[in-house]
Amino acid sequence: MSEDITRITLSNGLLVLLKEIHTAPIISHWIWYRVGSRDEPCGKTGISHWIEHMLFKGTPRYPAAVLDKAISREGGVWNAMTYLDWTACFETLPAEKIELALSLEADRMVNCVFDPQEVEAERTVIISERQGNENEPLFRLGEEVQAAAFRVHPYHHEVIGDLVDLQTLTREDLYQHYRTYYVPNNAVLSIAGDFDTEEMLQRVREHYEGIPRGGDPPRLNRIEPPQQGERRVTVEGPDDTTYLLLAHHVPQCTHPDFIPLLILDSLLTGPSNLNLFGGGISNKTSRLYRALVEGDLAVSVYGGVGATVDPFLHMITCIVRPERSAEQVLQRIEEEIRRLQDAPPPLEEIQRAGKQARALFAYGSETISNQAFWMGFSEMFATYEWYLGILEKLAQVTPEDVQRVAQQYFLPRNRVVGVYLPQKVSLSQN
Repeated sequence: MSEDITRITLSNGLLVLLKEIHTAPIISHWIWYRVGSRDEPCGKTGISHWIEHMLFKGTPRYPAAVLDKAISREGGVWNAMTYLDWTACFETLPAEKIELALSLEADRMVNCVFDPQEVEAERTVIISERQGNENEPLFRLGEEVQAAAFRVHPYHHEVIGDLVDLQTLTREDLYQHYRTYYVPNNAVLSIAGDFDTEEMLQRVREHYEGIPRGGDPPRLNRIEPPQQGERRVTVEGPDDTTYLLLAHHVPQCTHPDFIPLLILDSLLTGPSNLNLFGGGISNKTSRLYRALVEGDLAVSVYGGVGATVDPFLHMITCIVRPERSAEQVLQRIEEEIRRLQDAPPPLEEIQRAGKQARALFAYGSETISNQAFWMGFSEMFATYEWYLGILEKLAQVTPEDVQRVAQQYFLPRNRVVGVYLPQKVSLSQN
């Protein structure tokens, strides 16, 4: 991976990362804010996601009615997203049209209107989104598992927020959150594509450096205490299918054990795609696919571990076959975990899992948009240097490393077991 990037911090605290890529006449422009559901106290859950919606409602210079047409008219695409630790907005445009992205994002860093009528209209939209999610069994199960896993840390709640808060947040709550966290000293600007670095840096300064620095945003430093025993949750609801969700507490991505955990994840369920825009790789060679899907216990199995600021979860999700039970699937997963704990996996299996994990990172770095993504994304939980070193570190993982992290983290006392049961199916029937 190339390290040929320019990294500079403007006088107002905005971190700027620039990377020239001359393979196509395209530029991808990303602005990242270090704010997500991790920064939301009880009573204000979902506020960061709501503000992401409000960023599209316009400024005096760029009213909402002209924003989307302006991007599409210039042949570009744009979007935004909110996660546990961050919010990001991006535009990918023909290189000669990049001025629009620079102007637009600098403007809405400061001048979003938060019109009261728009706030109320968006309340209806977000509540509808929340209620739509509740129709999905895996959302309902995932929310219960996450809430059980985190009693103290704000990772307790879903990014979209709790319904009671979505019903009661005010326009002033939203605007205050916006003015507190969406400031240059809490942001990273990552731009990749067909440009001259010195010229682009000058344009960045013209648009962004005049924005005043904000105060230091407050953080919710609520450390989750170690879990003292297995927790189980059961959700019942309309569906024809039983789902199993198994979550183990694991360290944050800057912890030395995170890299062996990526290989363990690749070996068990197939490689995790940390890049939200990358493609996938088949998991049919993974141990749990062979044990559960080929073993006629589950219709599908997949897993993953996320890149987060604070310790989060490794999750294994299974769709249970109709003639099987969640407990049968769980027992088979436990057998596979014990195999890893009892003996280091064969070197060739580690090499294959590592190759798949490295391939996923490589595939997720091919496009200009993905390269701009990684520059900013990695700064949300570590640094760009973390990303540049990931392939080498993955290649250094040994079978003993994988056995050790399996022994340390994949323990019953460190997990939450979640089961979704179709209505009228009781635990005794399983």
